[in-house]
Amino acid sequence: MSETNKLFPIFLKISQLEVLIVGGGNVALEKAGALLNNCEEAKLTFVAPFFREETLAFVKDFPEVKLINRAFLPSDLEGKQVVICTTDMPELHREIKQLCEAKNLLCNVADTPDLCDFYLGSVVQKGNLKLGISTNGKSPTLAKRIKAYLNDIIPDEIDISLDQMEKVRKQLKGDFQEKIKQLNEITKGVVK
Repeated sequence: MSETNKLFPIFLKISQLEVLIVGGGNVALEKAGALLNNCEEAKLTFVAPFFREETLAFVKDFPEVKLINRAFLPSDLEGKQVVICTTDMPELHREIKQLCEAKNLLCNVADTPDLCDFYLGSVVQKGNLKLGISTNGKSPTLAKRIKAYLNDIIPDEIDISLDQMEKVRKQLKGDFQEKIKQLNEITKGVVK
């Protein structure tokens, strides 16, 4: 039997969580971009002895972003729920992962799937429609290509349909099963 992706996709209310990013270089910028492009109110704290100019330029317009210019300390984990390691120091990443496990914090170690509790997948967003794409850490490049494809085929006007469906859903009568049956009937011609 072939291997399957056993990840469970969830959508986090990232503006309600405290996120620590350890590092200030290209990978930190990529991860911060993924979070902030999805939620401008994301509460990110960076800790690094060095920040690339591009990283500083990108985060300056986000008021919920804090920068701490020094090496990581275990106390940096206090009050955090999510930790993302982006340095080029594997030993530091292993240490941080162990500290996160002891505190029940979710940890992502860039480019080290074995040390990750979660992955930052590719995201397709058109208005209120948001799709997450995961390749189980095997090929972020393929996930990006699928993202581009879906961005091309999903119409920009999808929010009009979502708004209409919300109104219909609120007006439906009956129990849960009856409402599901009615919604299935209404939407069966949407995607072919």
